[in-house]
Amino acid sequence: MTEVRLLDGESEQLERGYIKGEVIHIVFRNDENYYTVALVRIQQTNELIDEKKITVVGLLPQLEPHDTFLFFGELSDHPRFGKQYKVHQLRRDVPQTSQGIIHYLSSDRFPGIGKKTAETIVDTLGQRAITRIVEDRHVLDQIPKLSKEKANQLYEQLIQQQGVEQVLLTLSEYGFGVELSMKVFQAYGIQALDIINTNPYQLIADVEGIGFRRADRLGAAIGMTGSHPERIQAGCLFLLQELCLQEGHVYMEKEALIPPVAELLSSPTERIATEDIEAQIVIMEEEGKLVVEENRVYVKSLYFAEKGIVTSIVRILAEEVKDEFPESEFLKMLGELEEELKIEYASSQREAIKMALSSPLMMLTGGPGTGKTTVIKGIVELFGRLHGLSLEPSSYSKGNPFPVVLVAPTGRAAKRMSEATGLPATTIHRLLGWKGGSSHFEKNEHDQIDGELLIVDEVSMVDVWLANQLFKSVPKGMQVVLVGDQDQLPSVGPGQVLRDLLESKVIPTVPLTDIYRQAEGSSIIELAHAMKQGLIPEDLAEAKPDRRFFPCSTDQVKDAVSQICLNAKKKGYTAKEIQVLAPMYKGVAGITELNRMLQQLFNPKTEQKREISFGDVVYRTGDVVLQLVNNPDEQVYNGDRGEIVTIFYAKETVEKQDQIVISFDGTEVVYLKKDLNQITHAYCSSIHKSQGSEFPIVVMPVVRGYSRMLRKNLIYTGITRAKQFLLLCGELSSLNQAIREKDEIIRYSKLTEKLKLALEKDN
Repeated sequence: MTEVRLLDGESEQLERGYIKGEVIHIVFRNDENYYTVALVRIQQTNELIDEKKITVVGLLPQLEPHDTFLFFGELSDHPRFGKQYKVHQLRRDVPQTSQGIIHYLSSDRFPGIGKKTAETIVDTLGQRAITRIVEDRHVLDQIPKLSKEKANQLYEQLIQQQGVEQVLLTLSEYGFGVELSMKVFQAYGIQALDIINTNPYQLIADVEGIGFRRADRLGAAIGMTGSHPERIQAGCLFLLQELCLQEGHVYMEKEALIPPVAELLSSPTERIATEDIEAQIVIMEEEGKLVVEENRVYVKSLYFAEKGIVTSIVRILAEEVKDEFPESEFLKMLGELEEELKIEYASSQREAIKMALSSPLMMLTGGPGTGKTTVIKGIVELFGRLHGLSLEPSSYSKGNPFPVVLVAPTGRAAKRMSEATGLPATTIHRLLGWKGGSSHFEKNEHDQIDGELLIVDEVSMVDVWLANQLFKSVPKGMQVVLVGDQDQLPSVGPGQVLRDLLESKVIPTVPLTDIYRQAEGSSIIELAHAMKQGLIPEDLAEAKPDRRFFPCSTDQVKDAVSQICLNAKKKGYTAKEIQVLAPMYKGVAGITELNRMLQQLFNPKTEQKREISFGDVVYRTGDVVLQLVNNPDEQVYNGDRGEIVTIFYAKETVEKQDQIVISFDGTEVVYLKKDLNQITHAYCSSIHKSQGSEFPIVVMPVVRGYSRMLRKNLIYTGITRAKQFLLLCGELSSLNQAIREKDEIIRYSKLTEKLKLALEKDN
């Protein structure tokens, strides 16, 4: 162990690696994310370093030449820049002697503080003067002849000089690294220490990456332990939000919420009483921190989203369709459209088109191959003709918006919609002007969307929050058509909007059940509809022109998928046309391992291809990638697939940072290295992420290793992504198990009941 002199003359026995050194100069600094490269003169270290100088890198506070720091981290050997020290934590080495502190305080850093004033400060507050001032500004009241104005100025300047370091120092004691500590400082600025020392649980809501456990360690340090009210309230809110986000619930029953909260808060030596938790839930309801309705406990945003959906749907259903047309005129125009398109609509499809044109709000449901897209096209065409509207987008201007609005939850689904109708389509987020954050939408009940007909596809993917925002943005007189497949997976976010709306039976609905693509010989469609009934085709293992099953075990999945994709590649298919789908990320047959293997197959390393490492993932030019989060500034959204077209190394850019350029259907977006957590390889993706998309070839392993994820709606969603070929591999017994077992996943929602009740009252 090594003894090192630290802040205020204290010493510490250090076992971990460190470098104590003086900053010589700053090589590079990004003021947005604090990424810093600095050259340091080594004064003391326990690392194996022969050099007298070293480059330190990391997310660091403002470093100034001649400042001395204790850097904790690890040595690394950069392929281009040589030996570096990656900093995880650091501490400023403030002056250790009275003379040093006087010289520091009377320097140009602190205008208005001369040598005599600095001497008085040290005489009064001692050698811990700097730390005492930063921790409590009121200690400056003790300094004779120091005006309040100068005292406040000194405090603010010290905070600017050392506030970040104090936050880093405080948080490092509880296991926070530099990156997370910097996020805390970015969130609160100079108020960070006050919040840490008064209500650390606030960090859970305000700082991404801080969960209850981290905040609880801070809480314990200031005495918020056991049954402390703030601790119980934080635990309740945290767990309620987690359960809603992870399980898709809109609320939790009180008796289902309290036991896990007690488990979260209790320790081996202290059990938190149920009545203490119940008491705090009552207080939180009174203070407006959550909503309790009967025995249901809601996060406020989910309660008001559910309530808002009900209000909006009641309002829309009460509207009268402004133009009604005689049956004869409808049939005449429908016949003309059938002749033009050379098709004949079935009776259910005709019914759906007529209902959409004559209702303020209607729902169209059906599985793959039932003609939903054909009906959408018919609705749009007849709406234009019956209302005398041009369906040529160029005929409209900014002040005269296009009357038909087509939207879907994802960019891929919107693109499919546009291709099918020949009209522009967009994502719901883009339509509503989403600007990031949970509620930053331009469109709302006060500034509603433009248009006369709104068609929303893939409604099964829409969660309660987004549905509420969309419905309240629908203006008076706009007709709405909701389209979806109720047998697909529910939304990733809370709620089950499509299912709840259907079960309420308050919205006119036309289900499409006849399979039209079956006539084209699609055994994929046959399999999908058999699965809906919980049936397994007897010929599942037999080779079909568009479907195959390859037996293999969990350990053989990688080899099987590799061989299947290699054969497809030899036949001329590209990585963009072949989508491997799996339900889990971990394990030998998980998404992570399959992506590594498939990258090597489709885009192996060569001398000509540039690449960048991010953690244990390597991205190179030509890689197919998937966007994981919504990025409204770049108009790229969760689920969009793109290709890495260019990589620039730091030395080639103005920002002196590595950059990746990704093309999303021609839209190029630049990612800095810090942004790479927004993407992942897309050779293999989760079935959830594939919703709203179709691919020429889908390869999907189904094995016992996925057992906890094997559910009928998951497998159904996966196989219905296949447009031309479905290649299954795995165990027939596992596929049988998934198809035969009913989906037992329950989502707590009251949307159905509230809709029925609201319309009963309205009538």
